[in-house]
Amino acid sequence: MGRPTTATELPGDTKVLSIGLHPRALDYSRMPDGVDEAMLTARIGAANAALREAGFDAVPCLIDTSPDSAEATVREELQKHTFGLAMIGGGVRMLPENTLLFERLVNVLTEEAPGIRLCFNTTPEDTVEALRRWIKE
Repeated sequence: MGRPTTATELPGDTKVLSIGLHPRALDYSRMPDGVDEAMLTARIGAANAALREAGFDAVPCLIDTSPDSAEATVREELQKHTFGLAMIGGGVRMLPENTLLFERLVNVLTEEAPGIRLCFNTTPEDTVEALRRWIKE
């Protein structure tokens, strides 16, 4: 009875694990013109700054596309901190070739951090909005 429902907001001091693909892990030949590693690195940096400015206690976790490596990286972060919310970026979820990677991340998060909530962004720029859907101001 005391378990929160999926609609229950989390407290403002909830620690967030922000998981996204490392810019070096992407094939830029498949990206729109003008999107390159330097641009994506800058966008991720700006998104992390926006999270801090918005007052979120977020830990960035950049992964590569290897499910084994990504799982190990996330497990390492989960051992360092207790997270109430994990944000998994659009590059992980929206590219069909990353389906197994996405599945592995969801499973490691739910196994290692029972009760953790998940949220999703579509770009680095809407990460703050994704977190605000679940964390009270």
